[in-house]
Amino acid sequence: MPGKPAGGAGSSCASPLWCVALLRRTSSPRSTAAATALSRSLPGAPVPDVTYVQGDATDEATLSAVIEGADVLVGALSPRGPLAGGFRDAYRTIARLADAAGVPLYVVGGASSLRPAPGADRFVTDLSHIPAELHDEIRAGAALIIEDLLATPPTFDWVVVSPALRFGARMPGERLGRYRLGDDVAVRPDGGAISAADYALGFVDLIEKGDHHRTQVNLSH
Repeated sequence: MPGKPAGGAGSSCASPLWCVALLRRTSSPRSTAAATALSRSLPGAPVPDVTYVQGDATDEATLSAVIEGADVLVGALSPRGPLAGGFRDAYRTIARLADAAGVPLYVVGGASSLRPAPGADRFVTDLSHIPAELHDEIRAGAALIIEDLLATPPTFDWVVVSPALRFGARMPGERLGRYRLGDDVAVRPDGGAISAADYALGFVDLIEKGDHHRTQVNLSH
């Protein structure tokens, strides 16, 4: 995975449903990073310099083993399927273990927790234009940011990286090699758009620069 976030473009994770990745700095003068990827299944085409661990991201012993000694933890869990009812609990466990180990967490977030303008209600407050069967997972993803992470101890460092509203495999975008960075207010009032490749670029830049702490950011074109 070096250089790309778990679950994003070029991800080394076999399944974004359950995937956490641990980055460890090497002794290289260029400070490159190796990675350990934990997911439910192993990839068909492994990426060089990635150690793959097949396991359950809800298992505390498994998580502890892979978090220990990491420099950065990247989470790309999805609140659907097997995690439909346990998504927030899984992240609470990850946050507790990462805090104890002194490892910052970067989360592949969603756009529904963003606001269209300063002080405005978040997109998640009005899901009338979205199929009802998706409402629970959207609300769970937003609650992770709005409630759970904000309630963690101040010693725990986390960053939620929300893509633009129009993003993902079903909405392919062009790789432009650039992005715009916002906070919990969407870069564009309509939610905007970004390609997976440029989201990955921005995600890695955020990790390498390390300028954001206990906050939500937004990447968009």
